[in-house]
Amino acid sequence: MNLAIIPARSGSKRIPNKNIKLFFGKPIIYYSINLALKSGIFDKVVVSTDSKKIKRIAEKYGAEVPFLRPKLLSNDFASTSSVIKHAINWFTKKNYKIKNVCCIYPVSPLLKKKHIIEGYKKIKTKKWNFVFSACRHSKPIHRSFVLNKKFGASMLMPKYFKFRSQELSDTFFDAGNFYWGKKKYWIRANPFFFSKKNTIVSIPNSSAQDVDTLEDWKKLIIKYKNTC
Repeated sequence: MNLAIIPARSGSKRIPNKNIKLFFGKPIIYYSINLALKSGIFDKVVVSTDSKKIKRIAEKYGAEVPFLRPKLLSNDFASTSSVIKHAINWFTKKNYKIKNVCCIYPVSPLLKKKHIIEGYKKIKTKKWNFVFSACRHSKPIHRSFVLNKKFGASMLMPKYFKFRSQELSDTFFDAGNFYWGKKKYWIRANPFFFSKKNTIVSIPNSSAQDVDTLEDWKKLIIKYKNTC
């Protein structure tokens, strides 16, 4: 079976109740739930949360919340992989035969169904252990520099100083939207996403936005208006 797991704890500090904050009239987690359900590729769409309020909201919009996540896995130090592993183990003990698992973050209203499906097609090939969303940097990062008190502006990679832009490889950053993975690799102690056995679904920058501050939330609103 294919399992979608949406991790949504209650303890967001910089944006209180971020995972259920209203976004164009609906709790923002609705968009991830709805996307997963409408993709048609999941046997179960599950929200992993420690909150009864989030549980009620998630179930209202069609997700399953068969357990409440332990407090130990709901603090600021709990990793996403440990949360996914906990959910997988819960279903495995109930004798569900899980094959592929997709972690979808609850604040992903810009994500498109086609990107989730493209990731599924890649994980189905059995060529990759993990497939995740990523965006291309708009400019070559090879000429990035840092500022420090002693030396002023210093290049991070000075060997690329004389290279032309067209001579430099494209670089990407993790979009933080979704992660497809085979069950056996998720349940490892520390799954590592950057390896030769993992690949990406390249998505446009308009489909991704980190949301850690209220300023980020405002950017998300603007992007949503422009693309959805």
